[in-house]
Amino acid sequence: MHTLYDSDTFAVMHVLANAPGEDAPESTEPVLARHGFEIVDKRRGKEVYLDGSWAEMFQQKIIAWQVNTPTQEEVEDTLESYSGLAQHPVLVH
Repeated sequence: MHTLYDSDTFAVMHVLANAPGEDAPESTEPVLARHGFEIVDKRRGKEVYLDGSWAEMFQQKIIAWQVNTPTQEEVEDTLESYSGLAQHPVLVH
C-alpha cells in the first residue's frame, strides 16, 4: 500500500495486488491481479475502496494530474466527489 495523498481532510492510498510468491503452488486457474484505491474522508470518518472500472477511472485522473499539476483545491474537490460513495467507517485494528 502506498500513500498518494494526505491532507487534513482526505487520504488516498494505492493498494497493489499481491504478486504470487515463489513458494505458491502452481495453479491452472487464471489469477486476475487487481489493484485499487482507498479514499478516506477524515472529516466523516468514512472510507471507500475503488476497484475495477472505478479504479481505472481514478487512475486516469491521477495520470492527468501528473501532466497538469492540480491545485490542492482541485484535488480536494475531486476527492469530495468520491466521498459520497464512502459508507464504511474507518476502523483502527
